[in-house]
This record gives sequence, C-alpha cells and structure tokens, in this order.
Amino acid sequence: MFIYGKTGTGKTAVTKYVLNKLSSKAHELGALIEICYVNCRLAGTEYRVLSSLCDALDVKVPFTGLAVGEVFDRFKDGLDQQRKIFIVVLDEIDALIKVRGDKLLYELTRINETLRHGRTSIIGISNDLRFKEFLDPRVLSSLSEEEIVFRPYDAAELQDILWRRAQLAFSDGALHDSAVALCAALAAAEHGDARRALDLLRVAGELAEREGTAFVSENHVREAEKRVEHDRIFEVLENLPVHSKLVLCSVYLLGKTKLSYTITGDIYGIYCELCDQTGLSPLTQRRVSGLISELDMIGLLNARVVSMGRHGRTKKIRLGIGRSLVRNVFTNNDRFRELLGYVPNCFAGFH
Repeated sequence: MFIYGKTGTGKTAVTKYVLNKLSSKAHELGALIEICYVNCRLAGTEYRVLSSLCDALDVKVPFTGLAVGEVFDRFKDGLDQQRKIFIVVLDEIDALIKVRGDKLLYELTRINETLRHGRTSIIGISNDLRFKEFLDPRVLSSLSEEEIVFRPYDAAELQDILWRRAQLAFSDGALHDSAVALCAALAAAEHGDARRALDLLRVAGELAEREGTAFVSENHVREAEKRVEHDRIFEVLENLPVHSKLVLCSVYLLGKTKLSYTITGDIYGIYCELCDQTGLSPLTQRRVSGLISELDMIGLLNARVVSMGRHGRTKKIRLGIGRSLVRNVFTNNDRFRELLGYVPNCFAGFH
C-alpha cells in the first residue's frame, strides 16, 4: 500500500493508529504479526533500513561492516524461522529512493516468492504524489499496490483539531474564538497542514504570554504567522537531503552571474562539479530534474516552462527565496560554507 499526501495531513498518525489496532487484534487471536516502522529520511541508507527490520525480529547485525546483501539474507532467514507476517512501514520512502535508488524496494516486493513460512507486507508513506515516477518498471510490476491519498484539512477540520489541543494547553478564557478561527483559516487557505496550524496557535500563545496580556487575540495570530513562515523556511533548508542542497547551491552560484533565470543543463553542470568537490557520486540529469521540480513544489525554487519558438520549450529556473536566507543557513554547515565561495569552471563561459 502507498499512502500519499502533503505534510501534516495525518498519514503517519493514522497508519500507526490502524496498525496498533491490528496488532491488538492479532494478539487476541494468537496470530504471529510483527510491525516495524522506519523513517527512511532518518535512516538514510539501505543498510540502516534493513538493520531496523532485523532489530524488529531480534536478528543481530553489526552497526556497520556487512554487505547489504548479507544483511538482507539474515533478515530473510530470521523472518522464515519465526513464521511471522511482517508488516514494514517505510515512512518518507521517497527520501530513500531518490538518493539511493529502488533496489531495496525491489527486493522487498519479491521477498515473498523466496519465503517458505514468513510473509511480508509493505506500506510506503510519501509526501510526493509523483514518487512512482522514480521507480523502475520491474518494481512497479511487482508492487500490486493499493493507493490512499490524504487530502489537506479544511478550515472546519483544523478548527476542531485546534480546539481539542487548546483545551489541554490554554487556561479558560485565554483564547478568543476569533483567534482559533483565524489560525484555522490561514492554515487551510495555504496548506491544510495540522502541524503548521498548531505551530501558529502555539507561537501566538507565546507572544501573548511575553506581552503579559490575558488572552490570545487575532493580532497575536497575525504576528505569529510572520515568525512561523520565517522559521519554516530555515527548517526546510536545514533538513533538505544533501543532493537537493547541492542543486539549490548550484542555482545560488548561478545567481552570481546576474542572470535572472537559468536552465536545467547549466544547473546540472555546476551540480556535477559540486559533487566532485564533496566526493559524492552525482545523480543522473533526470533525477536532478526531479529534484528541481520538488524544490519548485515547496517554494524554494521558481521553475516555469517557456516557449522558445521554433527551438521548442525550456524550463527557466531561479531561486524562490532570498539569497541571504540560503547563505545564512548554508554557512552554518562546514561542507556548504566552502561551496558557497566555490567558482565553477563553467563560469568562464558567462559574461
């Protein structure tokens, strides 16, 4: 099963809730079911994902040092010996696939063909609706997946969520109805993200508390909106995968040429140079084009397709945020601080 939806729409919470119910029922019936939840963005590599799966089965593997194939064999043998139905939840699965490829997912989708007693079921959770575009056709053919899309919350749903939390967090009379309604309306209009709506209400409460006022008003919510937006961009930039940061850094460096827009080919050329500088293997141009689309989707880049007449169509790309924001975040990272001052070889061609 694949579960899609924007961040903050309850994908992980609902999955864990349903699987807890399933686990309780299995315990009642005496069924051998094991559930393992892995956040792929935090795990980062196939080895660490497989290590987490092995830990759930009490199969011992060292923190590092084995070949990925050996770890997979140990996982498979442990699963067969324990004769369990093993449900694997791979949260933010797109973060692993886009950087590491889909080999692990391919192996997991085929594992039941080689198991004699155990069985595996996979649940993938992704914020990227186009995630399947990154998968090999052989993986797609063996998935036989069901898909569930979590739509963003509307204002009424967000208001209900906010009031339930507010009853626990705020004193009686400390929160105006209009402040909660404004939080819900702002969040619903922009993204429908429950986490962001809760952040907005929390920061509004903190601002009111610092001022020493008796209640949270609409003015506090509007001031909180400015602060949350600024902090959110910082957080997004800091937590980008390394290849996405390299793409963003490439666009930043191209901005030094004073060009108002750049194209994918130029970005890819500088991206490859930056990979060489940091000792990383570059992704294919198709993958990098996908990363550009993602960065465009979350507002860090601005990409628009324009007609070049008889020369066809091309995508023109520029930063979607201020250069100072990129500089402030990246200078806190030793690797990227040096890259911001790098002069790419291809700059010789710019005038």
